[in-house]
Amino acid sequence: MRIIAGQWRRRPIEAPPGTATRPTSDRAREGLFSMLMSRLGSFEGLHVADLFAGTGALGLEALSRGAAHCTFVEKDRSALDALKRNIARLGAGERADVRAQSVEHAPPSARPCDIVFMDPPYGSGLAQSALERAASWVAPGGWASVELQKVDIAIPAGFAADTDRKFGKARIILLRRHA
Repeated sequence: MRIIAGQWRRRPIEAPPGTATRPTSDRAREGLFSMLMSRLGSFEGLHVADLFAGTGALGLEALSRGAAHCTFVEKDRSALDALKRNIARLGAGERADVRAQSVEHAPPSARPCDIVFMDPPYGSGLAQSALERAASWVAPGGWASVELQKVDIAIPAGFAADTDRKFGKARIILLRRHA
């Protein structure tokens, strides 16, 4: 697995051993970032969050493309270790805040986020509660991306669904918070 674009293009990202962490595929990540680029034009200066971060692929991709800061939230110890090594290997430490805790208990980032990425474990039932919790993380006019397998979710108050796309097994829903 590699960073797709930006200053760290083609740099590898480490995944923890085993199957507990399921990184977003390169194809799905490329599709998601293409959708976001067409809406935003640039990631320059944005504040983002990567919830259920795993390897950090989504947040690191945003940082590679110019985001100013990313808050990573992950509770799995082996995923956290891989995430920290990925951040260090890319030299992203000054632009990253790693929180070793569950998304359900994580307080919002100090600054509202322009984009919040959510990739909960498939079949965990965490997508809906995470989306409702993360609503307070998203700045007015900001975006939330939720990766699911097959389930449907209710759109929280204050958000509108913008796009719903499938990339193999992954389904990505892009939501926009009302300004």
